[in-house]
Amino acid sequence: MKITLFAPCFIDALFPNVGMNAVRILEKLGHRVEAPAELACCGQPAFNTGYWDEAREVASKVVERLYNAEAVVLPSGSCTAMIHKFYPELFKGTPLEAKANQLAAHTWEFSDFLVTQLGVTDLGASFHGKVTFHDGCHGLRELCIHDQPRILMSHIKGLTLIEMRAVQCCGFGGTFSAKFPPISSSMGDSKVALALETGADYLVSNDSSCLMHIQGIADKQGKKLKTMHLIDLLVRHE
Repeated sequence: MKITLFAPCFIDALFPNVGMNAVRILEKLGHRVEAPAELACCGQPAFNTGYWDEAREVASKVVERLYNAEAVVLPSGSCTAMIHKFYPELFKGTPLEAKANQLAAHTWEFSDFLVTQLGVTDLGASFHGKVTFHDGCHGLRELCIHDQPRILMSHIKGLTLIEMRAVQCCGFGGTFSAKFPPISSSMGDSKVALALETGADYLVSNDSSCLMHIQGIADKQGKKLKTMHLIDLLVRHE
């Protein structure tokens, strides 16, 4: 299969290892991978802030470039939700409606693509440590992704998963954190407390944006909690 990897802008700029490890995993499974360099953003920041015309200007480039791809995979629940759930709404009644719907139908979040589409559950990874998992809001609520990352982690040798006692937003929310920083920070404090309560060494998620926020809060508090993207965990051998 030819897979198009769409690395979101914050991964491209701040966490390139996540994108590179995603390519390594997919190629190891025998697939051809392309990552169009001209695509930088899905348009979600403008969309979430209410600037739909500006969002369409950005998103139209994505639609035109990817609507005919065999499979589009993203290492981000929030950006996947933007394309899979919200592009059909954003482009409804426009000349790009059909292409947006076509793109949405074959767009997948990375862990969901591995488990649901490819039937892959064991990548031969090993990691001796205790981790807890953070469900990003878009992935959990818009895409209903819950079991898939946990299935993948259950096959990592040596890993112990300790669930937090509550499923809770980390407070990042993209532009929400910029518009309401005190509320965002308070929610982040609560999330870090839940993670520390588990006694885990690492907090893992399939959204780098959430991990960036949580790690920043933990560092500010002087806590030893470390964060890691699920994809980075899936390539560990130790």
